[in-house]
Amino acid sequence: MTMGPKQLPADAKPRTRAVHGGTRRSQYGEVSEAIFLTQGFVYDSAEQAEARFIESGDDEFIYARYGNPTVRMFEERIAALEGTEDAFATASGMAAVSGALTSMLRAGDHVVSAKALFGSCLYILEEVLTRFGVEVTFVDGTDLNEWKAAIRPDTKAVFFESMSNPTLEVIDIKGVSELAHAVGAIVVVDNVFATPVLQRSGDLGADVIVYSATKHIDGQGRCLGGVICGTRQFIRKVVEPYLKHTGGSLSPFNAWVMLKALETMDLRVRAQADSAYRIATALQGQPGLARVIHPFLPDHPQQNLAIAQMEAGGTMISIELQGGKPAAFKMLNALQVIVISNNLGDAKSIITHPATTTHQRLTPEQRAALGISDGLLRLSVGLEDPSDLIADLEQALAAAQ
Repeated sequence: MTMGPKQLPADAKPRTRAVHGGTRRSQYGEVSEAIFLTQGFVYDSAEQAEARFIESGDDEFIYARYGNPTVRMFEERIAALEGTEDAFATASGMAAVSGALTSMLRAGDHVVSAKALFGSCLYILEEVLTRFGVEVTFVDGTDLNEWKAAIRPDTKAVFFESMSNPTLEVIDIKGVSELAHAVGAIVVVDNVFATPVLQRSGDLGADVIVYSATKHIDGQGRCLGGVICGTRQFIRKVVEPYLKHTGGSLSPFNAWVMLKALETMDLRVRAQADSAYRIATALQGQPGLARVIHPFLPDHPQQNLAIAQMEAGGTMISIELQGGKPAAFKMLNALQVIVISNNLGDAKSIITHPATTTHQRLTPEQRAALGISDGLLRLSVGLEDPSDLIADLEQALAAAQ
């Protein structure tokens, strides 16, 4: 027997919702959320089983692929934090992206997408959706005129990363949403770089917000996970039927890890964002660097937009070395504190070379069009002392010259 979700005051702030939202307690009254490691659930009678398969209530479960008490706590907590009516948790961030898009689209539908995307997102749009008869048009996401020209009366959805990976382009969510809503299209935003801490995409017009919970939500390199946030109708009538039958659901253990991580996400992300801005400022003008990319720096093309949409510039920095791939590799190999990996949003600072890792499947021409040069490095700033990170980057830059 479980106790229902904790009722918070209607005006509870996001940090409070991230600690208490969606909490369920068993008859033992535990403080820390319980892990319900079960695939199935027992019914009191045949009649109860029949009724539950017709329609399940909030605390009624059938099978872990359909829902689970621990997973449901995570879904309700992230929805409360994001400000949406509901959420569906998935096995990974890419399960969230593909699930959100594939569940609503069918052959003949038209989608407009920003072209600056993470490699796997680009694969879903270029390869998977088009294979099944969905037409996809790619645009420069920072140019509202291109969105206006590409969105048609029959456009079903638009998709973009609110901040692109890895060149940190910032998309005008409100502007794109207004264009999409004018023709009845659904706005799907991957908000992983901005995080729900620093940006509420729904308040800016997005209908569906997806996250890789693997990143800042977990934030400590432990588990894969993802989540789709939106209206209750979209989540339960469109997303849930697709995902519960195709099997992309989140495991209860991973959901428990994400629940506990949400309690500290606000503190972690704000500390990381403060460090990222400090590091980006310190790197400007360093010998051997062609450019430093951070949304709040004055030379960022969308600085004003970033400041208008976000509370801080995020935890990511990209830097471009003048010496191309050889210099980039020398710098990577000289780092002493920052680790080389292709993940991000972690407590540990992580750096990667997108041209040979996350975006290696793109042709050189495609990478050039996206601004991904052989000298570009993407840095995810962690929780280390920022002065140690600056010293590490400076000595590695010197070694790369």
